[in-house]
Amino acid sequence: MKRKYLGLLIALGMILFAAVGCSNNDKESKDSNEATKSNKSYDDEMNIAVTAQPPTLDSVMTVSQVALDIAGNIYETLYTLNEKYEPTPMLAKSVDVSDDGKTYTFHLREGVKFHNGKEMASDDVVASMNRWLEKSSRAKSLLGGAKFETQDPYTTVLHLEKPSSDVLIAMASQSNFPAIMPKEIIESAPAEGVTEYIGTGPFKFKEWKQDQFIHLVKNDDYQAVGEKPSGFAGKKEALVNDVYYHFVTDHSTRIAGIQTGEYDIADNIPTESYEQLSTMDHVKVHTFEGGTLTMFFNVNEGPLADVKLRQAVNTALNMDEILLASFVNEDLYELNPSYMNPNQPQWASDAGKKVYNQGDLEKAKKLLKEAGYNGEEITLLTTQDYGEMYTATIVVQEQLRQLGMNVKVANYDFPTFLEKKNDRSSWDIFITSNGYQLIPPQLLALTPDWAGNDNPQIKALIAEIREAETPEAAKAKWDELQGFLYEYLSSTVIGQYKSILATTDKLEDFEVFEAPIIWNTKVVK
Repeated sequence: MKRKYLGLLIALGMILFAAVGCSNNDKESKDSNEATKSNKSYDDEMNIAVTAQPPTLDSVMTVSQVALDIAGNIYETLYTLNEKYEPTPMLAKSVDVSDDGKTYTFHLREGVKFHNGKEMASDDVVASMNRWLEKSSRAKSLLGGAKFETQDPYTTVLHLEKPSSDVLIAMASQSNFPAIMPKEIIESAPAEGVTEYIGTGPFKFKEWKQDQFIHLVKNDDYQAVGEKPSGFAGKKEALVNDVYYHFVTDHSTRIAGIQTGEYDIADNIPTESYEQLSTMDHVKVHTFEGGTLTMFFNVNEGPLADVKLRQAVNTALNMDEILLASFVNEDLYELNPSYMNPNQPQWASDAGKKVYNQGDLEKAKKLLKEAGYNGEEITLLTTQDYGEMYTATIVVQEQLRQLGMNVKVANYDFPTFLEKKNDRSSWDIFITSNGYQLIPPQLLALTPDWAGNDNPQIKALIAEIREAETPEAAKAKWDELQGFLYEYLSSTVIGQYKSILATTDKLEDFEVFEAPIIWNTKVVK
């Protein structure tokens, strides 16, 4: 007999760990909107200012947040997340899971059309999902050896080598999400990723003008589900004809554009502008749980391949100083060593707190001497396209200079930063702001392809988390793993942060869930 199955860690992942917060003028604006709605006319264009040009719109090939935010309007997945972080059917109608947990049978929606007019079928899903299993670093680490196959035109089957209780959560998560594309697009794609962006979403790709903008247009043939909108799930409707994502790396230009109404949405608002924008007429400021500011060490080559030297660096770091410089307002960050959201009861952990935020230069200098450091150059890789990452890097550079280390900063635009990150001969440390994950195995800090962390003990503990029989046993193993991360120091959490974006008050029914949601949103003229 087959049964509906979500599994242990899916149940854990469903815990709501982040509530979207908005500025206190949201309710007043909403009330005002409702009062005058009957007299309104609406624009057919939306303009969004983003802080960096994405490296690609191929979701399988990137963890870039700006890329995934844009691609999420073009592509859809078999399962997605609702507002309670529950895996919810999108292009699939349902799934049956065998009693041994090794076979997932997905029943597909019928009549769904790709942007090129072709009907989506099982062959397209199989090609897309097997490519995801092959190309996505997270899919490879979580579902190694898995394979999709076609059963009939509207049925797709996933075979696992061993039961994995977090399959649907992995498929529904935004990072590296498994976009469903036409089979022929995948088969003709070069190694670096697809070049034709064709999905089933409410918006279609129209144009990418390098260093200027990406233009999306309404998908007039979109087939929405009937359920109430919830997170990334439920009914989607494109209520504008044209959407422009403008690449605006200069923070002051994005802010000025919101003030003048040139842009309807501006992402990645610098924290030093938070209070100023909050007091402006016709501007809304939205804050929401962001993630962790995390430092990654090169454990494979260069001076920091020596764990003693990594310990010296970690001992010297004053996390409070780094966070205050990066986020300015104490309401926008929190000192906490947890790799997972501290507000998520199942996974929040303080393991490693004894070596977190020490800021002890004298102790660090002793460790530096024990490591035999002799003035070797340490390269900090960064990008000014993300202000918090760049500022944190500059503060760390100064702290390590005070420790007596020879440190330089290598600064690039964001796409180049990602390329350089993959060349481990070109950096020793980099800092990134990483969004929260639903379960620990999805963390970039545990993903070998992200920064070269391929430690066998980490792999073994991940397996034990995924195979744990109770939530308590899974939590105990995660505590053990986080504690090991602070011993091994392939990375270290600097702290927790909140994300900020600004909108004009012309947006109606706009929502933020992990990202700005532009479907179901109107723009008042």
